[in-house]
Amino acid sequence: MGTLKDVKVGDTVTVKKIEGVGPTRRRIMDMGVTKGTRVMVRKVAPLGDPMELNLRGFEMSIRKADAGLILVE
Repeated sequence: MGTLKDVKVGDTVTVKKIEGVGPTRRRIMDMGVTKGTRVMVRKVAPLGDPMELNLRGFEMSIRKADAGLILVE
């Protein structure tokens, strides 16, 4: 099990846990990233931040710092 920030472009993973506390964790969950969600890394910006993801039928971007709080397998 690793974090979302370590997933390679084109790979699909399943969210196992969201670490952190308070507003940051709540914001990630409000965006639809919850336990059991399948997430595909669509692309990563040239300098590595942000990452573009496909999940639940939509695309979203997330900072690498926030992706490091999301445990996946």
